[in-house]
Amino acid sequence: MQIDDSKFGSRNKRGDWKPYKLSSNIPFFDWPFSITKNLKWLLGIPGYIIPWTFFYGLIAVILWVYFTPPIETLKNFHFNWFFYLLVRNLIITIICAGGLHFFLYIKKTQGNSFKFNAKGMEKNNKNFYFKDQTLDNIFWTLCSGVPIWTAYEAFSLWAFANGYFLGLEWSMHPIYLGLTFLFLPLFREVHFYFVHRLLHIPLLYNFSHYIHHKNVNPGPWSGIAMHWFEHILYFSGTLIHFIIPAHPVHAVFQLLHAGIGPLFHGHIGFEKIQIGKIGIDTHSHAHYLHHKYFECNYADGAIPLDKFFGTFHNGSDESQEKMVERYKIRMKKMRST
Repeated sequence: MQIDDSKFGSRNKRGDWKPYKLSSNIPFFDWPFSITKNLKWLLGIPGYIIPWTFFYGLIAVILWVYFTPPIETLKNFHFNWFFYLLVRNLIITIICAGGLHFFLYIKKTQGNSFKFNAKGMEKNNKNFYFKDQTLDNIFWTLCSGVPIWTAYEAFSLWAFANGYFLGLEWSMHPIYLGLTFLFLPLFREVHFYFVHRLLHIPLLYNFSHYIHHKNVNPGPWSGIAMHWFEHILYFSGTLIHFIIPAHPVHAVFQLLHAGIGPLFHGHIGFEKIQIGKIGIDTHSHAHYLHHKYFECNYADGAIPLDKFFGTFHNGSDESQEKMVERYKIRMKKMRST
């Protein structure tokens, strides 16, 4: 049984769906400050911890405990354990991206319910190397994204094992290390925002970021479908552990969050994933608008960086008018220079 998406949003003549609820940031930055709202955001269901942070954290812990070589092995770099990590991450990505694509875009288990763009993935389009959006995205994801993700993970684990990264033991610092799971996604958003703005500089955009922006109508395989240069910048956030103490599991968590997070959020193409009678929010509309309009919502939406820098589009008509006005001003300046 499908959930009636007309209760949550409206559909235009082309069949595109838009949520009634406007995009917003975490209440921590709202004024007057509300303890109740912040506790609800942090501990509520759904909230910051449940389901998504817990979901990525649980997978990271399972990977660290059962599917990562022992710390003694990691002290000496060897191609065998790097290849093991690579295969592990390829399998995770294929299961997540491939599964979402299969159920949502091939089997179409929820039809166009909660789907932003009524169109499917592009086919016979010369804009893509293989003339197929999905094949193009699979290539960039599996042949560039996952190997570079794995390279950062291998380096991070090696650095923790040899003391180059600041490592702590769970038995000595359980509270701090537990809170680090909550801090890293927020740090990743700040890192992503500034890397993303950098990539929109014309020189870097034309060299690399245009690959990702071929996906005007993104799908699950679009999440980390990027040029190799963008992957190098995108996954570099794990280098924070040169200065921020943590545990090796946090490197696994941080890179996993960066690797499969975009598949579920921002690029999935749907605002809700339906599992039976339950609709799980993906909070994807803000980033979908970035792919649609290019010059807004550079961050993922938790921390109000786009508000600070005047690039926030919450989905309202007012935000749309402001964005169009900024675009006109920018084009006028470009023509005058």
